[in-house]
Amino acid sequence: MAYPGAARQAFAREIESIRGQGLYKEERFIHSPQSSGILVEYPSGEKPRRVLNLCSNNYLGLSSHPEVIAAAHRGLDERGYGMSSVRFICGTQDLHRDLESAITEFLGTEDTILFPSCMDANAGVFEAVLGPEDVIISDRLVHASIIDGIRLCKAVQDSYKHADMKHLESKLEEHQDKRVRLIVTDGVFSMDGDLAPLDRISELAEKYGAMVFVDDSHASGFIGRTGRGTHEHFGVLGKIDIITTTLGKGLGGASGGCVSGRKEIVELCRQRARPYLFSNAVPPPIACAALKVLEILSRTTERRDKLEANTKFWRKGIREAGFVIKDGESPIVPIMLFNAKLSQDVARDLFREGVYVVGFFFPVVPAGQARIRTQMSADHEIPELEKAVGAFRKVGEKYGILGLDKKGIIEKYGS
Repeated sequence: MAYPGAARQAFAREIESIRGQGLYKEERFIHSPQSSGILVEYPSGEKPRRVLNLCSNNYLGLSSHPEVIAAAHRGLDERGYGMSSVRFICGTQDLHRDLESAITEFLGTEDTILFPSCMDANAGVFEAVLGPEDVIISDRLVHASIIDGIRLCKAVQDSYKHADMKHLESKLEEHQDKRVRLIVTDGVFSMDGDLAPLDRISELAEKYGAMVFVDDSHASGFIGRTGRGTHEHFGVLGKIDIITTTLGKGLGGASGGCVSGRKEIVELCRQRARPYLFSNAVPPPIACAALKVLEILSRTTERRDKLEANTKFWRKGIREAGFVIKDGESPIVPIMLFNAKLSQDVARDLFREGVYVVGFFFPVVPAGQARIRTQMSADHEIPELEKAVGAFRKVGEKYGILGLDKKGIIEKYGS
């Protein structure tokens, strides 16, 4: 075996360095379906205990919805477990066509193409569509998958300060000589929970002849009056040229993603996008379940409305308890602790209080911006959230951070 001892030792030192910096990430083992209440084994080897889940992307509570599970069973029984092929050879079923059409109708776009995940969609779309004569101007806080996708592309790469429209406009003025100017942003930013100002971005795009790309993974199904996404929320339906999103969060929680938007862009992805051409098709059970999810969301906004109410309750309660939180209106509510070790210690103590959350720290978020990212679900009930606020207050008192601002927390624990 050609695995030199020196290499093993070097890698082991890197792992120990990660531990020593308080940046080591541990997995927790869940012994139940995904839900607001889950059975978790933590630490590893301990007897699983039931806890309130405040860190899932299961925004609409559809991951274990009986209608969705039944649809997945039907897909499994009628169309099989997997396709054993990429789409263009023998991996496309009518289910895939139906799902792409349903997503197109739901998002209000021209066409849609499925990918194994939104990470794959973001990895494939830029290289398929853009070349060295084009420019990508991205928000500096876009998701890591977008950054990776942009790196694979030959277009000129530039960026603008987070949500800074004056800076974006200066970049658009600077790149007027390019064939295509593509503005790239998240719809809802996954770590901060704030929304990109798509109304103002669309105005600038129209003024300077630019295109707009939005990753709406943390918005599809629940942001906007009928849950179409951030483009609905800001009144710019039909004005976003490329939308990528996932089936792995609000839209059922399994896997799969897509590029949706202008039909020419979708067709170029079918011809050129490498993750599409070289990855297996979305499995039939997932495709069938996702169709059911879109059917549920198209007949009622009940879950979206409940999620919004839960979010308002949680934001108010956790702020009044004395924590520093990021402003916003999305169900992503970051509780800022600024210190990596503190975020892990607080999360560990909250678990003992029956609340499951995870500390986020570098490199997932910038150094000195450690936090606990809480996420609301339509599955949560108000009495559960009241108890969770109480648990946060108890743990916050233990660490003496209630009522402290950023400066106070950093003075006490460092950053």
